Amino acid sequence: VNKEAMTQHMRQISHATPVGRHAVVIIDGAGWHTYDTAAEFKNLTLIKLPPYSPELNPIEQVWSWIRQHCLSNRVFSGYDEIVDEVSKAWNHFISIPDRVKKMCNREWINTIPLKYL
Repeated sequence: VNKEAMTQHMRQISHATPVGRHAVVIIDGAGWHTYDTAAEFKNLTLIKLPPYSPELNPIEQVWSWIRQHCLSNRVFSGYDEIVDEVSKAWNHFISIPDRVKKMCNREWINTIPLKYL
């Protein structure tokens, strides 16, 4: 991934956002997560998470779970095996929907009543 790919992704989000609506994209500190990737889109705003705040980014708990339960203390023979084992680990993680909901839900995220959406 890079800034060009991120800009293309922002373009897709912008085009998918209905007229009269505004999209908010939460980003972390990845090098390609920069505000200029959304500068040309008037219906899109980026909000950058503060550094070292995994509690705000549910995927951090997901990666931790996958590492602890599926990928720790392993040596891989090459790229293909890494892709295969990470794919198996991801599929194992999502095989229990309640686990996904528990790890990825945040009470504070539901701040806007549905009647306003």
